[in-house]
Amino acid sequence: MAEKKKYITHDDLRNHNKPGDLWISIQGKVYDVSDWINSHPGGDTIILNLVGQDVTDAFTAFHPGTAWHRLDSLFTGYHIGDYQISEVSRDYRRMATEFRKLGLFESKGHNTLYTLSFIAAMFAGVLYGVLACDSIVAHQIAAALLGLLWIQSAYIGHDSGHYVIMSNQKYNRIAQLISGNCLTGISIAWWKWTHNAHHLACNSLDYDPDLQHIPVFAVSTKFFNSMTSRFYDRKLTFDHVARFLISYQHFTYYPVMCFGRVNLFVQTFLLLFSRREVEDRVLNFAGILVFWTWFPLLVYCLPTWPERFLFVFTSFTVTALQHIQFTLNHFAADVYMGPPTGHDWFEKQAAGTLDITCVPYMDWFYGGLQFQLEHHLFPRLPRCNLRKVAPVVQELCKKHKLPYRSMSWWEANKLTVRTLKKAAYRARDKANPVVKNLVWEALNTHG
Repeated sequence: MAEKKKYITHDDLRNHNKPGDLWISIQGKVYDVSDWINSHPGGDTIILNLVGQDVTDAFTAFHPGTAWHRLDSLFTGYHIGDYQISEVSRDYRRMATEFRKLGLFESKGHNTLYTLSFIAAMFAGVLYGVLACDSIVAHQIAAALLGLLWIQSAYIGHDSGHYVIMSNQKYNRIAQLISGNCLTGISIAWWKWTHNAHHLACNSLDYDPDLQHIPVFAVSTKFFNSMTSRFYDRKLTFDHVARFLISYQHFTYYPVMCFGRVNLFVQTFLLLFSRREVEDRVLNFAGILVFWTWFPLLVYCLPTWPERFLFVFTSFTVTALQHIQFTLNHFAADVYMGPPTGHDWFEKQAAGTLDITCVPYMDWFYGGLQFQLEHHLFPRLPRCNLRKVAPVVQELCKKHKLPYRSMSWWEANKLTVRTLKKAAYRARDKANPVVKNLVWEALNTHG
């Protein structure tokens, strides 16, 4: 005789959200992840932000088909008695199933081979320009090549962090460390920690680290209330310094992007030297040491200090293109307060992203991230297939009356600067709430 099913409600599930008592549900079945959280390859942040909820859509997005079989050992024996699926979620899951049947998650093309070959060729060009040429023009070309190399290497690190781009997991891990730590000086451990949280809590002001740039930038006036970052677990203080800097953020946006790489270096060291548990800390340190060996030595090979400074400045400035792209994808999109929720996965990703239109032969330049919504909905989908699924995603958004924003690079820049300008003028008004800023009034009255 078959064992009778045991049921709990969503309200019961929500009570299991404390350390040592962490439950989630997937397709109506309840799982206890209290112990598994310490072994979760994606880190604990994703699970902690969604415990006590149905996480079917998020699980579908982040995990391969093989992961479903591992759930059996975590099953509590309970089912959700009042389990329901929205039409959006139903269509999203159906879409993911169809993509899997078509083999789109396994069909990776030759992007990795082409990009790695391109990186190797650029590195050879950088070495030749610095070591074999005396011309300052040649040195500047080499610096620009190095910046482009860092951009393309970051895309390899990004791809390998979401899915296996090599023949197996071991080689994939090596690709992560080389493309991230060794070539760019940015820890893959730091990237995983922040990037997984960003995907899960896309454009949540207090949960998404990619929007938390106080005191330099604020995309929403809600930051003026000195909110607490639930990711960094600290207060984002809106003080006099922050108010001053944000008041001019639409002017400082591009100059700051030129030095965005410095912030990534700092964030890497802050994590690796922190008391937080870091996966493969020693390997991450070793990779960073490789970078901080070859890069200073390369710069020192230049004949004068002015040339060395100019070389570093140029290489960093070229990478600003990538930092700008990352912000274009989200700064001007919709934002919200609070933790991510499992029942509106598709809706939150659609609201918090912005695609960049480009011709197919420029896909290499954007690393696939111009299809930002498609990537957020299917982070494991190889970038060569993002363009293929874009029309299907667009139709689904249209069917459910959800936003699908896609615009040119220049239009996205204008929208992002406009967003920053609006918050900047509000920051100035906050400094003097009685006497309104007449320029801001004029702009908002007449458009």
